[in-house]
Amino acid sequence: MEPGRTRLRQLAIPTAAGEAQVWIDGRTNPRFLVVLTHGAAGGVDAPDLLAVRRKAVELGGSVARVLQPYRVAGGRAPGSAVRQDAAWLEIVADLRRRFKKVPLILGGRSNGARVACRTAPALGAVGVIALAFPLHPPGQPEKSRVEELRGAGTDLVVLNGDRDPFGVPDPADAALVHVLAGETHALKKSAAVIGEVVEPWLLRWSE
Repeated sequence: MEPGRTRLRQLAIPTAAGEAQVWIDGRTNPRFLVVLTHGAAGGVDAPDLLAVRRKAVELGGSVARVLQPYRVAGGRAPGSAVRQDAAWLEIVADLRRRFKKVPLILGGRSNGARVACRTAPALGAVGVIALAFPLHPPGQPEKSRVEELRGAGTDLVVLNGDRDPFGVPDPADAALVHVLAGETHALKKSAAVIGEVVEPWLLRWSE
């Protein structure tokens, strides 16, 4: 095992909404902390989340992948955004106590990207990685969620597929919007490209 590295650890973090399960890997003395979460009915082993994890660990960070309380309890829909965000704030606050004085980066795919954007200001995140951000419900572009992107209040990187029925954010709404050719909402085929896109962005906190 490399110096400063640790084996994968699993934690249970209690919240008012129930218990979250968290998997942490990376350095014991990280240069930064990345906290990632899943889509509405998904899990923490989605290919795009694993691509970000791999690159962040490679660059000297620690990565926490969070299975939110409603998923731990078997739910497939997050329910109230207010309740979901409140639980997320509790989870990340707990992680911040474990990883003090390092830059915090939030990230997630789909619904998880929305949570990361909505809570970034309150958590003092230095950046957000939004994977497959669902700009609007399929076929309903008039129901835009662009204000969640604009409200992140920090350096925001968005990666969406050009065939995503949930839409693709405008380049003006983030520091970087990278469109993945041939990809759908699942982002299953672009792990290498995702790593390449986030690498220079993460490098600023790896030195």
